[in-house]
Amino acid sequence: MAQHIGIGIGAGLVSALLFGVLLKATPLAILLYLVAPLPILIVGLGWSHKAALVAAATGSLVLILVIAPFMGLAFAAYIALPAWWLAYLTLLGRETQAGLEWYPTGRLLGWIAATAALAFIAIAVLSSPNHAAFDAQLRGLAQTLVQTRMPATRSPAETRRAGAPSTGSVAAGQDAAGQGTAGQDAGGQDAAAAPEPAPQTGDDQADVTRTEVADALARVVPALAANGLALLLAFYLWASARIVKISGRLPRPWPDIPSTTMPRSTLAALAAAVAMCFAPGYVGVFGVALVGAFSAAFALQGLAAFHDRSRGRPGRGLMLFGMYLILFVTQGIALVALTLFGLADTALDRRRPKDSPAP
Repeated sequence: MAQHIGIGIGAGLVSALLFGVLLKATPLAILLYLVAPLPILIVGLGWSHKAALVAAATGSLVLILVIAPFMGLAFAAYIALPAWWLAYLTLLGRETQAGLEWYPTGRLLGWIAATAALAFIAIAVLSSPNHAAFDAQLRGLAQTLVQTRMPATRSPAETRRAGAPSTGSVAAGQDAAGQGTAGQDAGGQDAAAAPEPAPQTGDDQADVTRTEVADALARVVPALAANGLALLLAFYLWASARIVKISGRLPRPWPDIPSTTMPRSTLAALAAAVAMCFAPGYVGVFGVALVGAFSAAFALQGLAAFHDRSRGRPGRGLMLFGMYLILFVTQGIALVALTLFGLADTALDRRRPKDSPAP
């Protein structure tokens, strides 16, 4: 037990250091920040979940005392506690007549999605306890992104004003013209008194379009953030389990990942998340985050189903290479198709043998 505590303290210090260097805001600091959960996951899988909990508490306390309370709480909510929780679930098992049954990977994938959404909403509440302030921050970020992608152009009226001659040059021309220009000057005054043509509505329409795009983007930012975090948590868990397995300390046997299937209860959770999206305040934000996180989970299940269904087929390697190439070229847009495939795989449940109960 004392050894586990010592290892947990060391892992917590390392993880807190990797998280704290984010304040440097350099590419290397961002890269180190991205691997901050790995020490906690490694000690949680290789020693015990108690060591991971000690690591989470140590890292949070150090950041609170050394840097700022917000940094420690953010580390706990966004990095440490999710890593400890996933390590704890991974090593769950129960005794059955057939032997020790480990926690199913399908349920673990569903918890990865829920954990990602909870971590996002926790960091959102910590950064802005007032939902109105949080919403204003999201809209400001979205408007900045839209302005970068859709820069405003100068209106025709501004172009005419920029190209019009100055008043001094007009007056000098009138003095040089003498008495013969009096009639023209009067005509010019009549033209100036005439109302200027109404500006075209193209620029106004463009402003409205930019505003609508910014509002829509601000609405889906929680889903995008939770989606990315769910994918990262799944990768962290896989990578840390691989490292621990290589060291020979992984207690459970390596699971058959392509056969991963989430239970149908995740479909009910997704439907509840969609309903929550229409609620006001942080409840609605949590619903949007859940939809994004479960979308990532179903995309991963679709990927697993593709691997599973292609087993034993001729040209399997070429098919897998083509699928990953499409994912890379489309920069993840093809994940939408995998998400739909994962949803159908969960709903239809065609891969599981008839005599095998749902996990």
